[in-house]
Amino acid sequence: MKTNLITRKGYEKLQQELNHLWKVERPETTKKVSWAASLGDRSENADYQYNKKRLREIDRRVRYLRKRLEQLKIVDYSPQQEGKVFFGAWVEIENDNGETLLFRIVGPDEIYGRNDYISIDSPMARACLKKQVDDEVVVKTPTGEKEWYINSISYSE
Repeated sequence: MKTNLITRKGYEKLQQELNHLWKVERPETTKKVSWAASLGDRSENADYQYNKKRLREIDRRVRYLRKRLEQLKIVDYSPQQEGKVFFGAWVEIENDNGETLLFRIVGPDEIYGRNDYISIDSPMARACLKKQVDDEVVVKTPTGEKEWYINSISYSE
């Protein structure tokens, strides 16, 4: 089950993707399908088959985005969050070996293509929630529990 939370920036990015697919890519692909279909035999027409497949992919993604955007709840920063880890926070943690990690806790729809974002649904994010600087965070992993310490919390980009 995905959490239906998203940052304002993440929501706008999904909205832009939907608009691009619907207003740019779909019309272009539809023209290519029509052109390829006009050439005749569709069974051996690679242009027709490829673009028809691409059109189905676009339509599937458009349907998903429309449905998902309706479900999402935008979470904006609130000054009451300052000093503690909540949704949208940039968190730097360190373990006893001196390894540090810096990540932002965001919704599951925002993590793709970013190595520095983690989902609010992840064990690491769940363990960090409501913690403060210098608090110990215990994360349960398949190989056992790992201990981390919070170095910093920030809500600015």
